[in-house]
Amino acid sequence: MPLNNEVTLNDLYNCLKKIEKSSFNMPHFTGRNVPISEIAAAIKKDAQFIRVGLQNQTLDFGYAQKLPNSNEYSYYCPDKQVYEKTGYFRVA
Repeated sequence: MPLNNEVTLNDLYNCLKKIEKSSFNMPHFTGRNVPISEIAAAIKKDAQFIRVGLQNQTLDFGYAQKLPNSNEYSYYCPDKQVYEKTGYFRVA
């Protein structure tokens, strides 16, 4: 039993095993731009809910960029961010 909250080699080994095991379960991210409609279906929300959330930054799994001289927005939702925030991933 370690004294004074010391970490044993066995503790470090077990911790590293957990990290290694969890890293094998991660999907292979490509930076794919996940379409708004796909995200909306995956999290069972309306696509407009996703768009407005990205525009006002209340949703943080992507970016909304207002196009110059326009009222329209362009969206970028990288697969890794979508996965980290929603748990959704699909290989395309």
